[in-house]
Amino acid sequence: MAITGIASTTTPSQIHKLPLAAHIDAVKWLPPLLPLSKLFALALFDTDASAPSLQTFSFSDPSSPSSLSPPHSIWIPPSRISSLASFRQSPILAASTLSGSLHILSAGPAGLELLLAVDDKGFHEGPILGIDVAESAAVVSVGEDGRVNLVNFGGGEGFRRVFDGEGLVGFNAVKWASPSEFVTGGYGFGLQWWDLRRPGGPVSQFKGNWSQGKSSGLVHSIDVHPSRKHTCLAGGSSGTIFAWDLRWQQQPIVLSGVGTGEAAIPLLSESEVWEVQYDCYAKSSNSSARVLPAMFCSEDGILAMVEQGEEPIELLAEPCAINSFDIDQQNPSDVICCLEWESIAIVIRP
Repeated sequence: MAITGIASTTTPSQIHKLPLAAHIDAVKWLPPLLPLSKLFALALFDTDASAPSLQTFSFSDPSSPSSLSPPHSIWIPPSRISSLASFRQSPILAASTLSGSLHILSAGPAGLELLLAVDDKGFHEGPILGIDVAESAAVVSVGEDGRVNLVNFGGGEGFRRVFDGEGLVGFNAVKWASPSEFVTGGYGFGLQWWDLRRPGGPVSQFKGNWSQGKSSGLVHSIDVHPSRKHTCLAGGSSGTIFAWDLRWQQQPIVLSGVGTGEAAIPLLSESEVWEVQYDCYAKSSNSSARVLPAMFCSEDGILAMVEQGEEPIELLAEPCAINSFDIDQQNPSDVICCLEWESIAIVIRP
């Protein structure tokens, strides 16, 4: 696809690419073990040996990481990792698998240590496609089986079924909005708002009938800004990135993609948007924007920033898919992303 009309910054970002001998499914920054160092976790899959692993790596000079040192620690899951989540302030990881299990691990100085594994019968049937962790030591998990489960690993009480769609619905993504509220997404560009204080099902739903006949699209990723929980950001099929403002529930705020037919929407990617995150490093240039700037990665190899009513800013364009990325919460100018062709890219913005 020819990319035109892309905004650019005056000072280019530094980009460092580091090869790995395995397919990379997901990446997450972790709190550093030492001052002036970086630590991150990679969900890997060796296609030749059909061997999954979760590995942590560190380097001391973020401005010039020429190569990766041997992994700091390695943990072997029972099957390929399908989703990876981490705490903002604690060295704790949650990993789900294609076989339907959930694992909580500590990533401290001693390396990866398994704290809890949930693979009970009835937990999930088939792959877990989305997980998220709350600072209250709770993990929410969703899958194509239509089940929504809650695991409180701090109390060691196993799992609690929040909802069971019994295969009639499926979920691909989930994100906490508060200690008792979260958002899910799946088929048809729809989103669901859940409140654990009001059991039985979602308390509010955003239906995907706004998408000009493309209701068969999928939501792959969701983010909720910690200071604006009323606005949910979502990315999915056909390069679509939109926000759902709970105060204005009739129409989405479209940042990229299919639009609502009212105006042309800047389109940088036409493929699956695998991940979206609010970009706390970017400064909004649109004072009237109802959605804060965001970053996304896509199947057609784009890593970019988007903002309501503005041209997108391309950070990286690769000849292969960018499967996942993460913004360093301690140094938000630093972004790490995993490329389908067995390498990672570290983007350091000016």
